[in-house]
Amino acid sequence: TYTTDTKSKENKQTIETLSRLSVDIKKIRRLKEWVLLQDVAYVKEIAGILQEMGAEETAVANILERCPEAILHSPAEINSQRTLWQLVCQNEKQLIKLIEQFPESFFTIEYQENQKANILFFQELGLKNNIITRFLTSAPSIFCNPVEKNRSVIETLQRNYLSLGGSDANMKIWILKLLSQNPFILLNTSTAIQENLEFLQKNDFTDHEVLQLLSKLKGFIFQLNPTTMQKSMLFSKNVFKCSDEELKQLVLKCPALLYYSVPVLEERLEGLLKEGISVVQIRETPMVLELTTQIVQYRIKKLAALGYDIKSGTLESLSGTKKDFEVSYGKIQSKKERPIFNPVAPIHIED
Repeated sequence: TYTTDTKSKENKQTIETLSRLSVDIKKIRRLKEWVLLQDVAYVKEIAGILQEMGAEETAVANILERCPEAILHSPAEINSQRTLWQLVCQNEKQLIKLIEQFPESFFTIEYQENQKANILFFQELGLKNNIITRFLTSAPSIFCNPVEKNRSVIETLQRNYLSLGGSDANMKIWILKLLSQNPFILLNTSTAIQENLEFLQKNDFTDHEVLQLLSKLKGFIFQLNPTTMQKSMLFSKNVFKCSDEELKQLVLKCPALLYYSVPVLEERLEGLLKEGISVVQIRETPMVLELTTQIVQYRIKKLAALGYDIKSGTLESLSGTKKDFEVSYGKIQSKKERPIFNPVAPIHIED
């Protein structure tokens, strides 16, 4: 609710200019009313820059509705950000498309110096521009870091990769793949990365196995800590009643046993047991624990409709990505629909 008192404090000129641009003022009042209370705003100028880049009128209105704080930045700041993003965009058409999709990321301009230094560092590292633009839009926080911090994390990863037996020739590809899959590893400290790797080694994972886990976990291991990993491993050991060596093999087969916290693993296990699936079946195909209870229930229902009883079969057809499941489902379906052909049955031909 907006009192007359609140409205009286709003910047009338800002409201009028936004209205002329067909911006939904009610939406801004509901989401970010503070923007309308500022004395200084550059509505006309920011709209002009966006139009100059090729944004249609409706796109400009949409951008300002989603990210009204854009109008509080000076034209000089926005043009500076525009120049910065052009370092990785093919042209202004691509740039304006990105701004339309991710206005909040583009108008986060407090760390321009860090942004520029990090863009140049990522290019120097060998990351393709399309990957860097993906980082700018989906992981803008990594650009807030001073470049020295990001460089330090990368150097720690490179050092560990080599010490674990990785080759110089493959190191660059490995680092770039890891970063592409999970840029948020840069938000960790070099110390945290070191501690997690040492934890695995203390738990008798060989260097080769640790390297294998790093690749399988897509960098998520760096967002964990030894305490949570220890708890998750202990939980799995008790549930599956296995030895240390058997547990290690299960973790290598399904790194989710290391990655997910005990409450998450508990909930997923409970969901599977409720569906009549046994602990023995789960131990044979632990990858099924990577799926949420809702996904498991949906897949079981779909397979049951084909007459496939998950309780007596393998869980292989249940696990995997959406694409993997669709392939398994398709095979079971075609098997069910295929007519039984008897090669020695007589052929009836009408005269």
